[in-house]
Amino acid sequence: MTQLTTVDTNNYAAMAKAMGIAHEKTSSSSSSLARLRINHSPIIGSDKVLVKGGTYKLEIPDGPTHYATSIKMRPFMQRFMHKRFVQGDAKNPNRYIKSVMADTLDIDLKDNDGGFNCGKPAGYIKDFKALPQAQQDLLKAIKRVRVVFGEVELIDPKNEQGESVKVDSTPFIWEVDNRDAFKEIGSSFTTLAKMQRLPIQHIITANTSERKIPTGASYYVPVASLDVSKTIELTDHDQALFGDFMSWIDNYNNYIINAWAEKANSKMEDDDINVVDDLVDIEIEEEVA
Repeated sequence: MTQLTTVDTNNYAAMAKAMGIAHEKTSSSSSSLARLRINHSPIIGSDKVLVKGGTYKLEIPDGPTHYATSIKMRPFMQRFMHKRFVQGDAKNPNRYIKSVMADTLDIDLKDNDGGFNCGKPAGYIKDFKALPQAQQDLLKAIKRVRVVFGEVELIDPKNEQGESVKVDSTPFIWEVDNRDAFKEIGSSFTTLAKMQRLPIQHIITANTSERKIPTGASYYVPVASLDVSKTIELTDHDQALFGDFMSWIDNYNNYIINAWAEKANSKMEDDDINVVDDLVDIEIEEEVA
């Protein structure tokens, strides 16, 4: 499949699709990439807090992890996917079921468990509470994910000991799966879509805000501020990095599709074996009768 590998700021329609914002609602209504996350729990040393909760965490593959209370990110593109955590047991480890990435969630997406959408049925569910409890629990476990690719600058970064470190602007992937965070980060992309601006040309500054759950525990969500006053001019480095992100997505999707095919074929073989077993049982029962 031919993919765009250069950024054309004069072709909004094509680039908006490539960067994953073509389907933004404009009405009112194993990776070599560093992974960006929010670190919800503090890191505590022997006698003090080394890194407080609610900081951004940048995990460098085969390298250190850096922390910062504030970031400036330059989003190159976004994609969407489904994700579901599966609790392991004595024989099987914990795992994630993940779908392919697409520029919209309005289609069925193959997942690495041989199904679609990590078990979420297609279409709108009119009466969620009328579903069996097991199905309600399954649907609650399936998260829609906004996957952001870009470059991030950590403001006053620290290491795990709380010591100041120097960190260059870093290419990253951020799987935004919290419901509030999904909307908060998405609002910047929606604003850019309304203005027919490309995300790669703007900076989003993000801090965090604390939220409480009934148990008294805290979690944090991003608070984003989009700067549309300045437009960033693109460089050869940006063009190359854009192509790298597109290739990364292709490789990831190919991996999921191959896993889907393997699982789907395995399930078909199991179904065929079950059918044969059922036929044998029927024949035995007829002979006995």
